[in-house]
Amino acid sequence: MTEDKQPWLTIVGIGEDGWDGLNAEAKRAIASADILFGGVRHLAHVPEGAVSRVAWPSPMASAVQEILTTHRGQGSVVVLASGDPMLYGVGVTLTRDLSPSEFRVIPQVSAFSLACARMGWPVAETVLVSLVSRPMEQLHRHLFPGQRLVVYSEDGATPKHVAQWLTSEGYGSSRLNVFENLGGAAENHRESLAKEWSTERCGDLNLIAFVCVADAGIKSFSPVTGLPEEAFETDGQLTKREVRAATLARLAPLPGQRLWDVGAGSGTIGIEWMRAHPSCSCIAFEARQDRVHNIQINAQRLGVPALKVVTGTAPDSFEGLANPDAIFIGGGLTSERLFEECWERLASGGRLVANAVTIESEARLAALHKTHGGELVRILVARAEPIGGTLVWRHLMPITQWAVVKP
Repeated sequence: MTEDKQPWLTIVGIGEDGWDGLNAEAKRAIASADILFGGVRHLAHVPEGAVSRVAWPSPMASAVQEILTTHRGQGSVVVLASGDPMLYGVGVTLTRDLSPSEFRVIPQVSAFSLACARMGWPVAETVLVSLVSRPMEQLHRHLFPGQRLVVYSEDGATPKHVAQWLTSEGYGSSRLNVFENLGGAAENHRESLAKEWSTERCGDLNLIAFVCVADAGIKSFSPVTGLPEEAFETDGQLTKREVRAATLARLAPLPGQRLWDVGAGSGTIGIEWMRAHPSCSCIAFEARQDRVHNIQINAQRLGVPALKVVTGTAPDSFEGLANPDAIFIGGGLTSERLFEECWERLASGGRLVANAVTIESEARLAALHKTHGGELVRILVARAEPIGGTLVWRHLMPITQWAVVKP
């Protein structure tokens, strides 16, 4: 019987309480390391010894690559990280392509857990958002009255920027709690309404905790599919909310999956796909530059700034892109090549949904349905609108929808 090979990489979480806060296993791992990587602040917590130390450069990418190539399997490597290394930490980056047998993680209590403890909030009912090298606009998707948020700050100026942003978005009545050096001897707590925030700069090591409170008259957008049309910047080229809800139900977004939104118009389908789960991604294809601009505005405004927009005519603009798990075709169905290119790129088991308005594109869907199967439906929507003192039904343009799963 052979002994299990010990992992060459150990990732140790360290808090603001430093060396004294580490358990015996973490201390033994550090003491027996051949080389120790970490931030200057982290390394300062470790007593002097014979182990070789390397401080993270800025940016860190070169050192991460060195660990994964030069040092992989060559002796014992220990990496120090803040709190829980697998929660927005370097542990996620280092271990993404490693086998579980190659590494071990010794976590410390995360700053997120400490913040929830200070606020008296249930961890499972609190949303964590990182603004470290990430855009502020991602907060949009979490702005609901009563939502608890913990935000990891980029630096000491982040609380001021968050306060200003919340105020501009109609959430200035939210009370910000900023914790500096959380868990250490120098821990400090600042508190103020976002609209009254006056501190220019906090300590660089800080996070923000707040409950979203909307100002009077502010309308919040539900995370449920089918946002109202007024949520989008548009030239009129958008999928109406009732049809959009039906379309997303057929596309059935799942965590980690990628959508191609072909003929994106205002980007409504791709945006709502990405709002379904933080790990969902989308590539929107749009030929017109003015509509591309609207898609980018809408993605920022509705909390999915990572949506990728490709400007160009499909399918010529597909080249070099990762294949999708689902495809929505909102225009261009009469093109000879469009469906064939989409079908070829679509992953096995993937879903394709196409909406048609014109007689020509409807005929194309009928032919594709005959060849590939799937489900063909007609969507008729009428909205009650006033005429004088009475209401009448105003019919929207009928939509023929084809949904099919690729074998």
